[in-house]
Amino acid sequence: MSQGIADRARTLREQINYHNYRYYVLDKPEIPDAEYDRLYRELEALEAAHPELITPDSPTQRVGGRPLEGFAPVTHRVPMLSIRTETDIEAAGALNFDARVRRELKLKENDPPVEYACELKFDGLAINLRYEHGVLTQAATRGDGETGEEVTQNVRTIRCIPLRLNAAKPAAVLEVRGEVYMSRPDFERYNEKQRTSGGTPLVNPRNGAAGSIRQLDPAIAAQRPLSFYAYGVGETAGWSMPATHSELLDAIRDLGLPVSSERAIVQGPQGLVHFHDDIGRRRDSLPFDIDGVVYKVNSLELQARLGFVTREPRWAVAHKFPPEEELTVVESIEVQVGRTGALTPVARLKPVFVGGVTVSNATLHNQDEIDRLDVREGDSVVVRRAGDVIPEVVAVVRERRPQPEPVRFQILQRYPTCPVCGSHVMRQPGEAAIRCSGGLYCPAQRKQALLHFASRRAMDIEGLGEKLVDQLVDQGIVRTPADLYKLGMAKVANLERMAEKSAANLLAGIEKSKHTTLARFVYALGIRNVGETTARDLARHFGSLDALMSADEETLMLVPDVGPVVAQSIAQFFSEPHNREVVEQLRAAGADWPETAPQRKQAGPLAGKTFVLTGTMPNMTRDQAKGRIEAAGGKVAGSVSKKTDYVVAGSEAGSKLAKAQELGIAVLDEEALLRLLEPESQGKLDF
Repeated sequence: MSQGIADRARTLREQINYHNYRYYVLDKPEIPDAEYDRLYRELEALEAAHPELITPDSPTQRVGGRPLEGFAPVTHRVPMLSIRTETDIEAAGALNFDARVRRELKLKENDPPVEYACELKFDGLAINLRYEHGVLTQAATRGDGETGEEVTQNVRTIRCIPLRLNAAKPAAVLEVRGEVYMSRPDFERYNEKQRTSGGTPLVNPRNGAAGSIRQLDPAIAAQRPLSFYAYGVGETAGWSMPATHSELLDAIRDLGLPVSSERAIVQGPQGLVHFHDDIGRRRDSLPFDIDGVVYKVNSLELQARLGFVTREPRWAVAHKFPPEEELTVVESIEVQVGRTGALTPVARLKPVFVGGVTVSNATLHNQDEIDRLDVREGDSVVVRRAGDVIPEVVAVVRERRPQPEPVRFQILQRYPTCPVCGSHVMRQPGEAAIRCSGGLYCPAQRKQALLHFASRRAMDIEGLGEKLVDQLVDQGIVRTPADLYKLGMAKVANLERMAEKSAANLLAGIEKSKHTTLARFVYALGIRNVGETTARDLARHFGSLDALMSADEETLMLVPDVGPVVAQSIAQFFSEPHNREVVEQLRAAGADWPETAPQRKQAGPLAGKTFVLTGTMPNMTRDQAKGRIEAAGGKVAGSVSKKTDYVVAGSEAGSKLAKAQELGIAVLDEEALLRLLEPESQGKLDF
């Protein structure tokens, strides 16, 4: 596996985590769902091909999102996991799910069909209600699945949620899970009232529900017409669990909690198809928004047998509906520059009503998608709200193309330089995206560049997080990383949520960060395709920043694991005058590091060996152990696979140790690792 693949996986994880936060926590997504799905699928494919890339904090291993500041965090005793989405929106989606279930249960062709509970997939906000001895004591959002936000006061304003359960002998603990939503009639009545009074209407029912629950003032939440449907349970104590999921919902309903009547118990795959088709036909007449249906194996015993895979239950799946489509005209094509520098083409449309909203813009994703569709300015196109949320162009009606034919749209011809900062744009081999090269300078990338620059693995500026960066950039105080070193007490202390002491701590962290290593500084610059390991290799190979900045692509490719794509990224970055100017400003501000003689990487005793670290060692941190392994030529992976040579296990080692034992992989303690690091070991130990 090349270093470029590892760096790509790391970049994808950072991007997806960022977009998860924007979507699930802030309700302010920056990219279309389709673009997010592309990033997620690419990461899934990389991790499937290279299991050693999987890390515990990978978006594929978790649901996504973090608690908002202002709400107390709540740790879910039983994680609120996501369920898999069946991508085939036709009948095959149901057939595929049933086939997977039967295969996992090892059922034969002549065995009886599996019984399923079918429900609606509501378009709202997932909530966990905790009842203790029958009284509502806590309500929390899903958050990242492990930790959510406490929103008890806001949930108490929802009249359909009982504050006390209808039970003579209530359970000691019963956590009920479901969806807070806003019905269409309530949504329309609320917006009409807002328009009449001069207030701000809600964008759509889902945002209305999510925004209401996240109001810091419960009085505002109480004004919003919210509803709730239960669909499952979390932690229970002193409660008899029924035998089936449908009986569980009946029991929840008998306790006084709302449960949708739009559900059914069906037999086998044809029952699933019938339910999906029936709800699809009646979808528009339902009083609330849904984006699909959910199938669950009805028997709780079979659910337990099926278990989970990558934090998703094998016994449930979400089956979406075909998105709504309409015909309109592309009036122009423009590009938007994202936080990572990607130029995303956007079709400006003649406004059209699709899926309940008026659409005037649609993503075209990238140049490959433009070429595939052959979409041109003036074309009549079919627009679809993908997932009923983000509009996209799915087809061109060639018969309606204007004459003479419009020219083909080429991003690099229309935009040879970035429309935001004027830097060169480039497309590297094998990459779909076209990117701006002005990372340290481009206003569109400013916040992302600053956050990366300050991150722990880069300049490690403690206390400089997203909220502070937003303020510094939005108020025009900081334009480039070099401006961080010009900050004074007066400006920092006047920022929101900053006092004199916290401002002093931040300034001390900024001052401390000046003294770093060349590898950290190179990584902090945010050069495309240059991760931590590549930055260390570059620092070791060249010894000085000046030597690195003056190297051409051919010279750069002499560095181990630096190929043509990475070499082009580095050379292009340093060829931009404004990037070099920011580097010089950083040096002038006092950023320094020890420079050394060039070191050509030699094969160490651990060359070609892959390690996984788990648990706590008595005398070394994981970072120290990782550094020593890599210095000896070895590689440190995040997960155990058949390609792993050694697992280094300290105290409190967890599932990685168990996996190593299962696969028969050699397990080392700290003492054995130290022996292995000795040059005469040649990467081998006698066990």
